[in-house]
Amino acid sequence: MKAAIVFNHPYEGSYCAAILKAVTNGLLKAGHEADLIHLDNDGFDPVMRANDLKGFKDGIPCDPQVLKYRERLNEADQLIIIFPIWWELMPAMTKGFIDKVIFPGVAYDYDNSGRYPKMIKRWNNLNGVTVITTMNTPSFIYRLVFGNAIKKAVFNGTFWKLGFKKRKWISFNMVKFVNQEKREKWLRQLEERFEKLN
Repeated sequence: MKAAIVFNHPYEGSYCAAILKAVTNGLLKAGHEADLIHLDNDGFDPVMRANDLKGFKDGIPCDPQVLKYRERLNEADQLIIIFPIWWELMPAMTKGFIDKVIFPGVAYDYDNSGRYPKMIKRWNNLNGVTVITTMNTPSFIYRLVFGNAIKKAVFNGTFWKLGFKKRKWISFNMVKFVNQEKREKWLRQLEERFEKLN
């Protein structure tokens, strides 16, 4: 199995970086292949520019980095996205990845034959999508006060619309405030989880 990991965090000492290592170790222990798309290290441009919007209209992406990502994602069986939640939302590069890579001609096409346009996913090899996030907000506050923004935007507003039935969200909350022992336990559990991924 080949897993594409989309990672967005600029600081190598972050807990997200530790999560990336645990996920990768679990996949490799199971004999899977891990293809890392590190948005920060790639210098990915998250901004939708005029040419990108013309490409959206025509279903033809123009950003060379997006074209490279398309080739790699076409070969993936699993998509894993890792990022921190800052001010209740994803960082700019993660949002830019969704805007510019979850894109007509890359992740899906439109079927205009019916009364309403329908999205037809192109990533037919993908069996599932897992989103892993960190935040310092308690989970119940994130749901009740801030409206579970990532679930609405990423799970429902993106991958559900594309037709992915196997979607998982692993959220690590209060990361800054829990002790080191608990953080290490989370990482061990995460590694074991991805060692069993099939």
